[in-house]
Amino acid sequence: METRANYIWVGAVTLALLIGAALLIVWIARLNHPEQNRYDIFFKQSVDGVTKGSSVSFSGVPVGQVSQIALWEKDPEFVRVRITVNKSVPILVGTTASLQGSFTGVTTIQLSGAVKGAPPITDPGPAGVPEIPTKRSGLGELLSSAPVLLERLTNLTDRLSIVLSDKNQKAFSNILANTDRLSASLAATAPDVKATLDELQNTIRQANYTLASFEKLSDSANDALNDDHKGLIRQMHDTLKSAGTAAASLQSVLDEARPGVRQLNERTLPAAESTIRDLQVTTHALRDLTDQMKDRGLGTLIGGPQLPDYKH
Repeated sequence: METRANYIWVGAVTLALLIGAALLIVWIARLNHPEQNRYDIFFKQSVDGVTKGSSVSFSGVPVGQVSQIALWEKDPEFVRVRITVNKSVPILVGTTASLQGSFTGVTTIQLSGAVKGAPPITDPGPAGVPEIPTKRSGLGELLSSAPVLLERLTNLTDRLSIVLSDKNQKAFSNILANTDRLSASLAATAPDVKATLDELQNTIRQANYTLASFEKLSDSANDALNDDHKGLIRQMHDTLKSAGTAAASLQSVLDEARPGVRQLNERTLPAAESTIRDLQVTTHALRDLTDQMKDRGLGTLIGGPQLPDYKH
């Protein structure tokens, strides 16, 4: 009986020691892992390289890790990443999350942008915990656009291969050879070119002189036209004024002569026409009388027609 009682005491003490050791381990673990807050991040891009347990940093300082990662069931275009962050880290309004990738394939989540004095992010998001907005990082943007860049680089390489083909290289060589010969020719004709340039400078100088003379002539012509006392415009104005006065005088004369002209048209001209007709009739009569005198003699004026002479 005593042996059995000893076994019970040994088991109880052992169990108590095990429970105490477990509690000690939990307490030590809680000392090493302080209280944490949970946040959701919705990425509308590839999160390749992010896995459960990936590091979360704030301005380069590790502050937590990824606890969940999955497509958002309400919109599969987004990837929901839930992170746990030490409660002492200030996740304030203005804080943003971005993917910090590397060429080794490891991707971490980088938090940045906390503003001093701003309130903390506490409002629950669509998944029940506060949401941290996202932004694209420089390297993450570069990595996400790497396929497009590689495709464009491939197209550029293909085009350069076409441009630098053997045929085009030969054409480039010919162009360089022709350019070399042209440079030599220009060097040989440098004195002639210098002389031509000198002549051109003289020509330009003479053109400047001619232009100056033309400007003086233009100024003189302008003065001659626009001078208030001796200008051509002033003379033309006086001439037009004199012509206007003469036209007014002529109109006055015509107005005074209009009654006489009317009388001439109504009385004198009809009488003159009648007189001219009478003269025409008289002229015809005289012409007939003259013809008769030539044919018959003066007896035409004295009596009747002469009797014919009869011979016995």
